[in-house]
Amino acid sequence: MTDLHQGATLWFTGLPSAGKTTLAHALGKRLTEAGYDRVEVLDGDVAREHLTKGLGFTREDRDENVRRIGWVAEILSRNGVVVLCSVISPYRAVRDELRARHESEGRRGRFIEIYVATPVEVCAERDVKGLYARKTSGDLATPLTGIDDPYEPPLAAEITVPTHQQTIDESVEQLWQALRP
Repeated sequence: MTDLHQGATLWFTGLPSAGKTTLAHALGKRLTEAGYDRVEVLDGDVAREHLTKGLGFTREDRDENVRRIGWVAEILSRNGVVVLCSVISPYRAVRDELRARHESEGRRGRFIEIYVATPVEVCAERDVKGLYARKTSGDLATPLTGIDDPYEPPLAAEITVPTHQQTIDESVEQLWQALRP
């Protein structure tokens, strides 16, 4: 894959409640325990509180949200940090745009797309933030990715993790094995 010691962006994409943040933090812990001392997790929800505050949920705002998080990840990874980004990032075109920016100037392999492939039914059962329940009851006015706003799965993610078919430990091990040089 790539030498993570040189820095890389691991981009976790998937539906709300798919397990992106849980996986990113668990893998970050594993990387730190293995001696990677420059590891950062950029979570989409946290970024919306600070970096992208004020953006809404139109397609344009969602793309801008992803671009801003991607820009921070690009700078960090270019400087030797392993950046684990947990962001729904529903639209394929902007994810492809981020990949192109990360891999410009011959820096191939610095953007690793990880598709957290969890069916919407399972995500709705997990509903860790209560979004699906709020949408069903009519208490969520903004579009919800996978319900009334599209999610475009990656066409060629480097790693696909079926979190509905394995434990968190198995998912982290799958990622660990795939990321080893």
